[in-house]
Amino acid sequence: MQQIRRDLARLLKEKSYREGDFTLTSGRKSDYYFDCKQTALHPQGAWLLGRLFLELLKDYAIKGVGGMTLGADPLVSAVTVVSYTEGRPLPGFIVRKQPKGHGTNQYLEGMANFAPGDKVVLLEDVVTTGGTLQKALERVRAEGLEVVGVLCVLDREEGGRENLARAGYELTSIFTRSELLHAAAD
Repeated sequence: MQQIRRDLARLLKEKSYREGDFTLTSGRKSDYYFDCKQTALHPQGAWLLGRLFLELLKDYAIKGVGGMTLGADPLVSAVTVVSYTEGRPLPGFIVRKQPKGHGTNQYLEGMANFAPGDKVVLLEDVVTTGGTLQKALERVRAEGLEVVGVLCVLDREEGGRENLARAGYELTSIFTRSELLHAAAD
């Protein structure tokens, strides 16, 4: 797993990590931006992310994984595919930012694979304040699923972990910013 983690760090630094002047979703200013979708939509990146997330999920007794669109879409897909190839198939679901607006008018897509009470883990690409995850958690609970874990690619270490802990959820990250930069340099 260490080699997979190093390979992912290098690919994330090459494709997803940028330094400069950026405004984040939270409205905060930052001297760096992390666009995980650039790596998650790369064939090797998707496989590496799926493998590492699946490794982090090994101790969870869950039915599947999900996350808020758009950042979690490729992460959920990577985990569902890799989980199948590894003999531990985990279905996925996507949380919409707005209800569908027609048909069933739902917030969650993929619910045909789940039943009320099923245990799930939420995936996220980047956590800053945890605000996006809080919205996703509310919508997932409203659908009757039990969230037993929250995993992300990058914890910016800017209060998200603490905000989620206050809500009763532990955040597990593949990397923090310093860990990513260090692992990519190895």
